[in-house]
Amino acid sequence: MTTAVKDNVEVANQPTKSKAPILAKEFIIPFIMVAALFPLWGFANDITNPLVKAFKDIFLISNAQSSMVQFAFYLGYGIMAIPAAIFIRRYSYKSGILLGLALYAIGALLFLPASMTAEFNYFLLALCVITCGLALLETTANPYVLSMGSPETSTQRLNLAQAFNPIGSLAGMFVASNYILSELKVEEFRAAEKLAHPEYKELLPSVADGKITQALSDFAVADPIAHQAMQAADLVTVRGPYIAIASIVALLFVIFLFRKLPNTITHDEPLTVKVLKDTFARLIANARYREGVIAQAFYVGAQIMSWTFIIHYGMTSVGLSAAEAQQYNMVAMGIFLASRFICTIILGVIRPGQLLLLLASGGIILSFGTIFIGGMVGLYCLVATSACMSLMFPTIYGIALKDTGNDASLASAGLVMAIVGGALMPPLQGSMIDGGSIIAGIPSVQTSFVLPMICFVVIAIYGYRAHKIHKT
Repeated sequence: MTTAVKDNVEVANQPTKSKAPILAKEFIIPFIMVAALFPLWGFANDITNPLVKAFKDIFLISNAQSSMVQFAFYLGYGIMAIPAAIFIRRYSYKSGILLGLALYAIGALLFLPASMTAEFNYFLLALCVITCGLALLETTANPYVLSMGSPETSTQRLNLAQAFNPIGSLAGMFVASNYILSELKVEEFRAAEKLAHPEYKELLPSVADGKITQALSDFAVADPIAHQAMQAADLVTVRGPYIAIASIVALLFVIFLFRKLPNTITHDEPLTVKVLKDTFARLIANARYREGVIAQAFYVGAQIMSWTFIIHYGMTSVGLSAAEAQQYNMVAMGIFLASRFICTIILGVIRPGQLLLLLASGGIILSFGTIFIGGMVGLYCLVATSACMSLMFPTIYGIALKDTGNDASLASAGLVMAIVGGALMPPLQGSMIDGGSIIAGIPSVQTSFVLPMICFVVIAIYGYRAHKIHKT
């Protein structure tokens, strides 16, 4: 037998290297526990979005002022993300989870004194505390899931865990629609005004909405005691779901406290100022990561604006009630969830950067429809953008974190901190709505969606660069 033939026989007889499993047996229970955290921030995000419109009517404030709900909510990510990463690096993933759950529960319980005092700013404080907890949970859960097994299957593992997030979002939307918006006394007032003025049906929805809002303001001046009673009842309605979620989070805290979890952090060097400086210097020098943080900020801004102002769009461009408009928000989340599974399958065929470019391009096209078509078709376009946004967050996350090695925990914190984009952009869109249309003949709510469209342009550029430039 020749040497060449002998070598071929030996190679053929060697056992084929099997692909690493997505999840090893010893990580199944820890993975399930950590994956159970992902719905928590989905719930918090999507029960909060409708509060922008609810608080606008309850407190009789402007769109820009009510958008401070989103500013306060997402500000917590900017405040806590980096300290969270340092805390986790210093202690453990489990410690990060416990502290995150504690802050989440405390923030939710703060809705009780906020509703009793009827102070809008106290609600903002409570929301900020909640997201300080969420920042800890997200900064912990994402890299923890990535570390639960082979690096080859880390992205699949993260996408699997991320699939649980929309379940919490759907629950948050369902609760907001059925236990908050539909139960508000201010919504009963608006419905009564529509019945009392059938001529409003002949007006543009945005004009009719303005007249009803003015009637609500006049009522507050003419009968302040009755208005205060209505306001107090609505704030009790708002706080109810938050007290309930605080109880659930407290239960999870107890479960995690007494359950032993594997410690997968392998940092040998102590966390010093020099180590932090060196880590940040490496991350800033990494163009793929640096641009990923920017893209993530614009993605979160696009997502929050699209889901927050879908209620405003439905009410002013179509003539729906707040609860009816919220139903379309739930449809959008259902599409988001279905598209996430579909895009995860597609991700096995095309590269992440290429998929990101295609999804962002779809978002740009649908945004044009939202702005220029209006009515029900424009609302359908706005709902359909959720299909394009479905896999953007984990895809950007995976591209940006690729090959960051031991810097992954702090790198993850930077990407979580980018969620602060959700704090900065909704107030800007609210100001655009208050300021009037920027395109003649088109309602200001429609033209304000030029901001999400710009966000999709930035994401498309990152997708192109990830596919063509950073792929090496």
